[in-house]
Amino acid sequence: MNPKEQLDIIKRGCDELLVEAELADKLKSGKPLRVKAGFDPTAPDLHLGHTVLLNKLRQLQELGHHVIFLIGDFTGMIGDPTGKNATRPPLSREEIEKNAETYKAQVFKILDTEKTEIVYNSAWMNKLTPADMIRLASTYTVARMLERDDFGKRYKSNQPIAIHEFLYPLVQGYDSVELKADLELGGTDQKFNLLMGRELQKHHGQPQQCILTMPLLEGLDGINKMSKSLGNAIGITDAPNEMFGKLMSVSDDLMWRYIELLSFQSLATIAQWKREVEEGRNPRDIKVVFAKEIVARFHDETAGEKALADFDARFKRGEVPENIPEVMIPIDFYSLPIANVMKQAGLIASTSQALRMIDQGGVKLDGETVRDKSLELTKGQHVVIQVGKRKFARVTIK
Repeated sequence: MNPKEQLDIIKRGCDELLVEAELADKLKSGKPLRVKAGFDPTAPDLHLGHTVLLNKLRQLQELGHHVIFLIGDFTGMIGDPTGKNATRPPLSREEIEKNAETYKAQVFKILDTEKTEIVYNSAWMNKLTPADMIRLASTYTVARMLERDDFGKRYKSNQPIAIHEFLYPLVQGYDSVELKADLELGGTDQKFNLLMGRELQKHHGQPQQCILTMPLLEGLDGINKMSKSLGNAIGITDAPNEMFGKLMSVSDDLMWRYIELLSFQSLATIAQWKREVEEGRNPRDIKVVFAKEIVARFHDETAGEKALADFDARFKRGEVPENIPEVMIPIDFYSLPIANVMKQAGLIASTSQALRMIDQGGVKLDGETVRDKSLELTKGQHVVIQVGKRKFARVTIK
């Protein structure tokens, strides 16, 4: 594939490419790029928001480039301050090692095992002496650090900034020096850290890496960044039916953003789908194709077909309306009784009435009649609740 065609694929869905002319020159050389993407193992499970970067890495692998999947076990012990209004607690070595193993098992659902180099930044950071760290810290000023949006806001509002937090972007940048990266990928919130890599490579006399930032995928609420802590995420280890149902619940407008960032369909195919919807095709048809693709990717083709059949049996033939209210219910504890959920979702006037409806067999959860009045819904659950014949709500517990 010629450099221009490669560049078009690399730019697909990206937010920003710095510097495009430099990347074009690197591609013209014909030498495979050393592509770096770092992930701190701060949580054991990945969700579809994480896969936006992984999908781009896969595309780069298919173009013949060398992908380096960096597990930030050293930076994880510092704690990424990006977007935080308070100092983030560092992880223990045990937590990091456990989460890192889970990461590796999950990322190869997308990346090619044979074409992926996995590295840990502790491999070189643990070898740096205190004098080396001081020399690294001397390459940047406090004033430049405070130009970073989250640091600047915290400083102006008198929120504490610990000294070690300034080390995070320096270490991430130094990773690029050690790996001699040609291109680094990250979310839009990582731009400052990615630019640090360019600065430190220049300081060390290396060619500077290019930077590709990818959008942060909105969660099921269509507002906040996808996050398991907000209860708006689709985990890549979710069961097929759960994954399929969550994807079908995405609004028709948000569906296109999910497809652009997550689907492996060609741009021509997606453009054709959009034309068909504009001409009257039901967006649900497109959503079904997309949901099957994602379920098949993280499970298998059979799971995708079965999830569709189960979804149709539960919702379509069960006469559940497609456009039903979506309700987010925040809770402080791990779970909430079904009666309280029904009341907060506006499906019932009181918990006592909810219990009576359950006794009468008038409450369904994802198409199944609820028999247990003590049933509790847990954080992260995403369900359709039906009361009687006409009251429905798509509820997310967060």
